[in-house]
Amino acid sequence: MNAADVNLYLVGFMGTGKSTVGRAVAQRLGFDLLDSDHEIERLQGKGIPEIFAQNGEPAFRAMERVFIETGHPATRTVISCGGGLVVQPGMLELLKTKGVVVCLHASLETILARTSRQQNRPLLVAANPEERVRSLYAAREPIYKQSGTVILTDARPLNDIAGHVIRAWRRDAGDFVRARGGR
Repeated sequence: MNAADVNLYLVGFMGTGKSTVGRAVAQRLGFDLLDSDHEIERLQGKGIPEIFAQNGEPAFRAMERVFIETGHPATRTVISCGGGLVVQPGMLELLKTKGVVVCLHASLETILARTSRQQNRPLLVAANPEERVRSLYAAREPIYKQSGTVILTDARPLNDIAGHVIRAWRRDAGDFVRARGGR
């Protein structure tokens, strides 16, 4: 495999910009873009809230694992991962066997502002969504921070963030290929 073909996995908490940044990066690299949540919705024929309500979170997490294991191209793809995907046991290690992992990060205040406007987040259906975000953020942050290069998305132009992600991907893609005995 050539370093220029290595997949890029964007991980991070909900509201950090994975879908938006993923679109910009995929366009600049000439890669396909897949969003794990959207692909699971498409394959299941129903939305994430419906999947959570009918099948439960463990079933959804199993769907995420299948998507990462077999549900997407092995090269030239940017994958925007759902916020909880990488925190599942073994998923970070699995992602790192598939390509380069970059974590998008934002302050809690930015995440609260961005997610307060969205209705498609079943984990935020709670009596106190802000407290739920704070709790999930605290639990997940240590995992995100060890997942790969961490790039802050607060108050930065999309073009700058995408450029930073691409630089990190290029650097890490060479290491990824060399670690597998490639060129």
